[in-house]
Amino acid sequence: MNPESTIQKPQTVYVVDDDPSVRKWLLRLLRTKGYDIRAFASANEFLARDLDASDEGGCLVLDVAMPGLSGMELQEALGEDSMPIIFLTGHGDIPMGVSAMKKGAADFLVKPVAGRDLLKAIEVALHRDEEARAHRAEIAEIRNREKTLTPRERDVMQLVITGMLNKQIASKLGIEEGTVKIHRGRVMTKMGVPSVAELVALCAKIAAD
Repeated sequence: MNPESTIQKPQTVYVVDDDPSVRKWLLRLLRTKGYDIRAFASANEFLARDLDASDEGGCLVLDVAMPGLSGMELQEALGEDSMPIIFLTGHGDIPMGVSAMKKGAADFLVKPVAGRDLLKAIEVALHRDEEARAHRAEIAEIRNREKTLTPRERDVMQLVITGMLNKQIASKLGIEEGTVKIHRGRVMTKMGVPSVAELVALCAKIAAD
């Protein structure tokens, strides 16, 4: 194994604030923690950034009141599945904060914010992002396994997870019990599970997503 492949990549923190002095303070603060920092002077500049393989995740520290697209409008544009957002504002109020949190914001902090409070919020947001990306990767893997099933194997799986016995499945589908056993075995192999309980758990995960 290449030793370089084991080196953990620094977590990315995106900063969007139109105030140069705030951006400078944020950059200085975040560098103390070794984050990969990418700063932008406006929401539009952030949206226009070049996306590459390194844009896998992170969190966004976002000013609310900016010329052009506001922080709240950027949150709307990014949607609920965006990276966690920490709002920074000097003009925020309770309804605005509640609205931002309902739409998925990780935190809503009022300027001037203590460095330790912001760093803690970023730590929580990055952990949340890691969990979300791990969940998405797990769901994608399960769905990829499911795609390898034939239509008949899929039919059998849907009945297996309801608790039906092979004989009952055979009667339901109008096929031989031995054929059900074959399909069932292939389902377990393709889905990568050793037990019906684990198969049920996998199907429950993709059904809930």
